[in-house]
Amino acid sequence: MTTIGIVYDRVKWDEKALIKAVRKRSLNLRLVDSKDIYLDTLEDPGKVRSTFGDVVIQRCLSHFRGLHLAAVLESKGLSVINPFKVSEICGNKLYTTLALIRAGVPVPKTLVAFTEEGALKALDALGYPAVLKPVSGSWGRLVALIKSREAAQAVIEAREEIRNALLQIYYFQEYVERPPRDIRALVVGDDVVAASYRYSRVGEWRTNVARGGTSEVCPLTEDLREVVLKAAEAVGGGVLAVDCMESPDGLLVHEVNGRAEFRGLSSTTKIDIAERIIDYVVGVAKR
Repeated sequence: MTTIGIVYDRVKWDEKALIKAVRKRSLNLRLVDSKDIYLDTLEDPGKVRSTFGDVVIQRCLSHFRGLHLAAVLESKGLSVINPFKVSEICGNKLYTTLALIRAGVPVPKTLVAFTEEGALKALDALGYPAVLKPVSGSWGRLVALIKSREAAQAVIEAREEIRNALLQIYYFQEYVERPPRDIRALVVGDDVVAASYRYSRVGEWRTNVARGGTSEVCPLTEDLREVVLKAAEAVGGGVLAVDCMESPDGLLVHEVNGRAEFRGLSSTTKIDIAERIIDYVVGVAKR
C-alpha cells in the first residue's frame, strides 16, 4: 500500500485537509515535523523511506527549510511534491519571471537592480507608480506600491539599512491597470482544478486573502486554462497556485506559488482541493 508522507513545520487548515484526505482513502500516512528531526546525508535510502513514505508532500512554511529538505529527500530517491527544482524557481520571484518569459508566458514588465542608485534609475525607466516586491516572500509582505521618486528614496533607504542580502535585490514590476482584483488558479498536475477572483479590502490595494481580501468563483475559460497550464509547465509542474492579472492586453501571470494554500479557494469554489491533490500524489507514487 502506498505510504504518503507530509512534512511540515506548522499545521494549518491546509495541512489538516490533506491529512483528512489521506486518511479517508485508508492510505498509510507519515507525519513529520521538520522542527524535530535531523537528516543524515549518508543514511540508507530505505531507512529514509520508512520515515518519510513513498512520496512526500513538502508543506513547510519556511521556504529555505523546505527547499533543503527536498534536496536531501530527492538525493535518497524519494519523490517530493513539489520537487526541489520547482520549489527553487517558485521561491524566487525573479527566477519565476525568467522561467515564464522563456516559456512565452505573458508577464508584467519587470526590472531588476542591485544598488540604491540602480534602483532609482530602474524606476525612472519604468515610471510611476511601480510595484517593489521582495524576490522571496509571500502573503504580500514587504510589497510596496511606489508612487513617486521621493517615496522610492524612502523605501530604498529603509531596505539598505536592514542589511538583508535578498532585500538588496530590487525587483520592480509595472503597475498594471486592471479591475480591482486578480485571479488565483490552482493547478494539480496537468489540470486546473479551481480559480477565484481575489478582491482587496477597503483601503488596501493588495488582493492577498491573508491581508483581508475576499474571493469569488472565477470561470475557467479556455484562455485562462491555457495561460495557467503554460505557466505551471514553465516552472516544472506539480501542485501550484498561479496568480494572474487582467490587463488591457490580456492575462498576465505575476506569480507562481510552489507551496499553494487553498483554504480560501476551497471555501469559495466548494471543490475538495485536498482530495484532488492526494489523487495526484497517489499517481506520482505509482509511477
